[in-house]
Amino acid sequence: MTDFDVVVVGAGVTGLTVANRLHAAGRRVLVLEARDRVGGRLLTEDVDGVRLEVGGQWVSPDQSALLALIDELNLEMYSRYRAGDSVYIGRDGVRRTFEGEKFPVSETTAAEVERLVKELDRLAAMMDPLSPWEHPDADELDRISFAAWLAGQTDDPEARDNVGLYVGPAMLTKPAHSFSALSAVLMAASAGGFSHLVDADFILDRRVVGGLQRVPLALASRLPDGAVRLDEAVTKIEWTGDGATVFTGQGSYHGRNVVLAVPPTLVSRVQYLPALPPVQAQMRQHISFGLVIKLHITYETPFWRDLGLSGTAFSPYSLVHEAYDNTNEDVEGETRGTLVGFVSDVKADSLLSLDPESRKRQVLEALAAYYGEQALTPVHYYESPWMADEWTVGAFGTSFDIGSLTRYGRHLRSDVGPLAFASSDIAGLGFQHVDGAIRMGEAVAARILI
Repeated sequence: MTDFDVVVVGAGVTGLTVANRLHAAGRRVLVLEARDRVGGRLLTEDVDGVRLEVGGQWVSPDQSALLALIDELNLEMYSRYRAGDSVYIGRDGVRRTFEGEKFPVSETTAAEVERLVKELDRLAAMMDPLSPWEHPDADELDRISFAAWLAGQTDDPEARDNVGLYVGPAMLTKPAHSFSALSAVLMAASAGGFSHLVDADFILDRRVVGGLQRVPLALASRLPDGAVRLDEAVTKIEWTGDGATVFTGQGSYHGRNVVLAVPPTLVSRVQYLPALPPVQAQMRQHISFGLVIKLHITYETPFWRDLGLSGTAFSPYSLVHEAYDNTNEDVEGETRGTLVGFVSDVKADSLLSLDPESRKRQVLEALAAYYGEQALTPVHYYESPWMADEWTVGAFGTSFDIGSLTRYGRHLRSDVGPLAFASSDIAGLGFQHVDGAIRMGEAVAARILI
């Protein structure tokens, strides 16, 4: 058994942030990673000659922790392509194009959407995203689903469907009836307001040249040789008030502190001796990942640009509820264009019940409804596999079921003896984003260094 000051479980951005800050402070740190790579839910891969950001990818202006780290690592960024018209398919099934932020719906629906956005902005402004259970309306909001809350706010179904889209399918990747209104407000508060969530030009602003996985790769490269050990899934942790021993299939490692930098759903896959306190075990039975299929469809050219389209398309009524131009940064000789699209929650359930060719056909037909017949003939088609990934089993992040955020939320970041827990899933600002992962990593490192 080898002794360390701190053993970190998980080589995603959170774990590597912890390790870097502690290493810089002179602590002896070991990072154990179950996968054969670093990065967690960030993964940039070359698939059949096409570079794809299989995991997270976008950087928005409010993500100050991520922006600071990108600057510290001397990484470059580029803007998402957005020139031209966007596409919207309404409740009537009609395809319409539009410019700017206001999509083409009736004046009544537009007014209702605006009113709902203002109300959610008002509620979000009253919340500290690190402690949503302290919101003055927390109890009421946590005991009603977001779908029911929307139904109580407006009789306009298209307004409900569109506002519900931004939090449900698009962010938490769950049906709006399966999470609380308080969770929706938390999602808004963590992004600086609901207005940010509905503004694709804000929240999907820029990408890192070469892919966002360059962030964890760069963090890992700063650590000493041997400080990050891959293919070492943690199976058991024995802990006392003075430290803990972490067991993998390859060995055991002791640390005065252990940081579990993994999603809350993975914490319970480890055996603890003694067992975690009951509230910690119960809490994790009420947290789950959402479900989304991220689609990467590459064409010989970005044909939609020639049609005067930005590539931005969305509809609560389409199988692919949103899609964007995801063409990589300008590279000499590269003429192909890529669209990224998303299918989530119950629609993802239905799609995954089909064979691969049937799935592909339905997805391309949905894209053709947005972009025209040319969308039916890509040169490359790929589905991100997070729903089947052993160390994730979902996307984009975890969230509580109805009534559980107020009951358990305050325990999410509580240490248990020498054990600390951190991931983007339990962040305040930057909740479910790389920005939140960095913030949680910094916070745990700061506590250990006190």
